[in-house]
Amino acid sequence: RDLGMPSAEFRVDCLLPAEGTAAEAGPHGPDSVEFMIATNPGEDLKPLRHVGSGGEIARVMLAIKSCLAKVDRTPVFVFDEIDANVGGRMGAVIGSKLAAIASGHQVICITHLPQIAAFADIHVKVRKRVTDGRTVSDLVEVTGPQRVEEIAEMIQGDRRTETTLRQAQEMLDASRRGKGRSRKSKSIR
Repeated sequence: RDLGMPSAEFRVDCLLPAEGTAAEAGPHGPDSVEFMIATNPGEDLKPLRHVGSGGEIARVMLAIKSCLAKVDRTPVFVFDEIDANVGGRMGAVIGSKLAAIASGHQVICITHLPQIAAFADIHVKVRKRVTDGRTVSDLVEVTGPQRVEEIAEMIQGDRRTETTLRQAQEMLDASRRGKGRSRKSKSIR
């Protein structure tokens, strides 16, 4: 509900095989599993893979991984473009969820959304360049003033202004406050 789908219904349908059909089990076992969702009131539950938008699928996956992170022994979670089809308002919510997962696991997140990037403990910029006719990628950690400039560039593009620099600093400050509240509330539980 806190991922921007307040009226959504979600169900996992597990179809167990009929007795004696274990020989038909595939590489993932004999069960057939389907995620069912109704994103709006009055809709019937339908398979997520058929009716979910890219943003809805990303948010459902994040919700599932958030739940599993509490019991999963997987040390590293990789989220590649979790911001697909997600706007800025949801970006801050997703960033907060990722920060909560990162309190107990390593999270690697590839994003183009400044609202998500602001929640990173370590911010790495990917730079691409062509050398001898080949594309080469470099990873560069951005910290301090460079991080503010990078967030501002994510907001506005190459035309950073005093306004976008202030917005970037506000995002970074807000994410720090949000991470602090999230960690305090976890310690109380």
